[in-house]
Amino acid sequence: MRLFLILLLVLPLAAADMTKLQIQVTNQDGKPVGQASVIVKFVQGRSKIKFTKIRKAWELKTTQEGTARIPAIPQGKILIQVIARNYQTFGQTFDVDEEEKTIEVKLKPPQPQYTAHE
Repeated sequence: MRLFLILLLVLPLAAADMTKLQIQVTNQDGKPVGQASVIVKFVQGRSKIKFTKIRKAWELKTTQEGTARIPAIPQGKILIQVIARNYQTFGQTFDVDEEEKTIEVKLKPPQPQYTAHE
């Protein structure tokens, strides 16, 4: 009975510090980029609760609509990296503090190669 009461008090605190994350990947024209590799890493949290048994890194692909969904991540700083064929690699740290958040990533075309030889 005591364990049940403790869980009733602790679980809402832990749940309040989590964010459902959606990443929307598009090109500069606003068209979705499917099959892009998305890497999300939890960097630093602001909760005093230790997140030792919660998954802190994800690697997934976007759908044909350009979306990638992560069910629950601790709130705080996260690093997002997106890699897609024919686009520049994207990497940035974001601060998440809502229960649900959508992060929009616009990929740029690759830069031209430069050479010192003519």
